Amino acid sequence: MPGPKDLDPSSSPRALLGAELRHARENAGLSQDALGEKLFVSGSFIGQLEAGTRRMQREFAVKIDAILGTDGFFERNCEAANKSSYPNHFAEAVEAEAVATTIKQYVPLLIPGLLQIGGYAEALFQAYHPMASEAEIEELVDARLQRAHVLADPTRPLFWAVLDESTLRRPVGGPSTMARALHHVAELVRQRKVIVQVLPFSSGAIAALGGGIKLMYFSDAPPLAYIDGVGTGQLLDDPATVARHEFTYDLLRANALSPDASLALIESVAEDYAHEDRHP
Repeated sequence: MPGPKDLDPSSSPRALLGAELRHARENAGLSQDALGEKLFVSGSFIGQLEAGTRRMQREFAVKIDAILGTDGFFERNCEAANKSSYPNHFAEAVEAEAVATTIKQYVPLLIPGLLQIGGYAEALFQAYHPMASEAEIEELVDARLQRAHVLADPTRPLFWAVLDESTLRRPVGGPSTMARALHHVAELVRQRKVIVQVLPFSSGAIAALGGGIKLMYFSDAPPLAYIDGVGTGQLLDDPATVARHEFTYDLLRANALSPDASLALIESVAEDYAHEDRHP
């Protein structure tokens, strides 16, 4: 019987690698839990590899080849499957985001990447990378805007964001950029492509003052939580840990303004920025 063919990096290598893993595992007569035991990981982790929501690291690829007798296939192809234009700590989260059916996100200081416009993203990257060339900044902005295409797809995920009021008040890129950025968010809401709530300053102490939370749900894999900071991030799959972050997100959502009141506040602040730009 011929072995699996090497993956084409121009296709969807993560999904193809996952499909090949499922095929090889089933041919070997192993359940996800059984293969997980041999690798000292959970069966749900194997399911995430097969669904393409987790990247296969080389150390696992080598062991999988040995267990399933796939003649080095997974070791050869995990590099192609893991190629990304994003930093290592963020790449896996972006790839999971692209196949999620539902995304819930709390952002304490910034407009979420999926909702950003070019000028806003450019101002952020210039702040993050003050020594970067214009070409490097442009590449980073393009990569970020590419992510937003997931919301234009007919099968786009349900995206529900809770923004801290400080997100609206911080003039990233200046009044003109902020006016356009917030009008863009408002337009996505009015087009019913996203749900956005604002957590007002009046809420006082909240459950996640320390950082943001992104929860991602999938049709054929357990949910994931992504927790990030400056230059770092963690993709978490432990069910108890994910459940704890889900509870935190629910508390934030319960303390936020209603979607209608949030939209009114976003548009009001956008108009304030536009007025400030016209009358500096």
